[in-house]
Amino acid sequence: MEKPARKPVLIVCAVLVLLAAAFLLFGRDSTPGDSSPEAGFARDMATHHAQAVEMAFVIRDKNPAKEIRNLAFDIITTQSNQRGMFQGWLQQWGLDQATDQRPMAWMAGHGHGATPATPGTAPGAMPGMASPQELAKLKELQGVQAEVLFLQLMIRHHEGGVEMAEGLLKLSKRDEVAGMAQKIVQGQSGEIKLMTDLLKQRGAQPYPSILAS
Repeated sequence: MEKPARKPVLIVCAVLVLLAAAFLLFGRDSTPGDSSPEAGFARDMATHHAQAVEMAFVIRDKNPAKEIRNLAFDIITTQSNQRGMFQGWLQQWGLDQATDQRPMAWMAGHGHGATPATPGTAPGAMPGMASPQELAKLKELQGVQAEVLFLQLMIRHHEGGVEMAEGLLKLSKRDEVAGMAQKIVQGQSGEIKLMTDLLKQRGAQPYPSILAS
C-alpha cells in the first residue's frame, strides 16, 4: 500500500529535475544572439574603450604630472583588459567582432535618444566619444593645457561609458555581462570624481554632464 503513495512524489521530483535541467540548458546559459543587448554592448563598449585607451596613451606620452600619468596608466590597463573580455565573449558566443548594425542599436527605445550626447557627433553615436577635432587638439596641446583637455574629454567619455553600462543593466541579467557593467559604473564613477578634483586643482571645470540628472 505504501508504493502507490510514493509514486506521485517520485514523479514530481523527476519533473522538477527535468525543469531545472531545461533552465540550465535553455535559460541562463543560452548564447546571446547577434542583435542582443549583450552583443551590442560588448561590441560598442570595446570601441568606446579603445578611444579611452588612445587618449590615455596620448597624454601619457606628453610627460604629464605624476597623478595624470598614474591615471592614464590605470585607464590603459583596466580598459585594455576589459576590451579583451568583450572580444572574448563575442568569440565564445560565436559572433563576429564587427557588425553592420548602427552603434547603440541595442539601446534603441531604452533611454538613448536620437540627439547625440556629444556635440558634433552623428545621431546614434556612442555617448561621450571625442570628435576627431578634439583628438587632434589633444595631440597638439602641451603642459597643463593638455592635462585639462584630457581630463575634460575623459570625464565626458566616462559619463558615456556609465550611461551605456546602466543601459545594459536595464536590459540584461546575464551574469558575466551585468557584472562587468556594474564594475564599469562603479569604477568610472569613481574616476569621474577623481578627474573633477584634478581639474579644480588646475583652475578648470568639466564640460556640462551628459548624464541624466
